[in-house]
Amino acid sequence: MRKPTEKAFMPLDEYEKDLMDSIENDEWVSAANQEELKKQAVTAARNTLKKNRRINLRLTEKDYRLIQIKAAEEGIPYQTLISSLVHKYLAGSTVVRRA
Repeated sequence: MRKPTEKAFMPLDEYEKDLMDSIENDEWVSAANQEELKKQAVTAARNTLKKNRRINLRLTEKDYRLIQIKAAEEGIPYQTLISSLVHKYLAGSTVVRRA
């Protein structure tokens, strides 16, 4: 395993630079109720990852191949990618472009 270069720790954008500066300036404090927050985060993660419904979905051959390629590029199973896209759309964090 190679040792990370100095460049690996450079901020990507202005927001990340500000965030790194605030951490280095000790502007962050631990939450008083860390255990409760941890329990809430674990519960939210479990509920988010819980998949208890199956569906059948018909796709064109072209869409099926493209989703498999995109999933391979992302390093995730194609079913996970489809599920993520549906979730993001329903949460309003992605929109469908109208042609």
